[in-house]
Amino acid sequence: QVNLPRECIPTQFLDEAVVWDALLEKMPLTAMIRNLATMTRVGLLAPMSSGTARVIEVLGNMDLLKKARIHPIAVLSALLTYQSGKGVRGQHTWTPVTQIVDALDRSFYLSFGNVEKTGNRWYLGCDVSGSMWGTSVAGVPGLNAGIGAAAMALVTAAVEPLHHLAAFDTVMHPFTVSPRQRLDDVARMLRALPWGGANCAVPM
Repeated sequence: QVNLPRECIPTQFLDEAVVWDALLEKMPLTAMIRNLATMTRVGLLAPMSSGTARVIEVLGNMDLLKKARIHPIAVLSALLTYQSGKGVRGQHTWTPVTQIVDALDRSFYLSFGNVEKTGNRWYLGCDVSGSMWGTSVAGVPGLNAGIGAAAMALVTAAVEPLHHLAAFDTVMHPFTVSPRQRLDDVARMLRALPWGGANCAVPM
């Protein structure tokens, strides 16, 4: 085995599972997350495979997550893209491995520890108008502005002890988040609120 990064491998060999198996052994965490779809597509990552076991181990390693300083939103983007089974660019598709989807989900919450507490007082106003749920953020499948707002509200609640959350459209709506909640629960709470247009002056 030669310690080469992916960028040194000729393109014609990047469809070979054995090549990715060699790369995975010492692949940095950020690169591993970025290449989960490719490693699944070429057959390295499959249910109960050794490659899948390696990925699950790394994604659950808090020390590696801290060292890589991966932000929760980066993990969330990777999770939503991977479980969609198709690339944002190009025509590639893959069958997501359930255990890797679950590992990415756990890694999202573990990565909250990478966000440094400021100690400042935070007032976070979350727009819940209709436009928040209809467009994608950065082309990531399933990541709309509403999900992004819910994620940042959850991260803020988990990291900053001095915070106040609120939701608004043309008026303010009561809205609280516990750090123990899950993202889908927070998003569901936001979407269930009455919404109309958006007036960004309201929380001011």
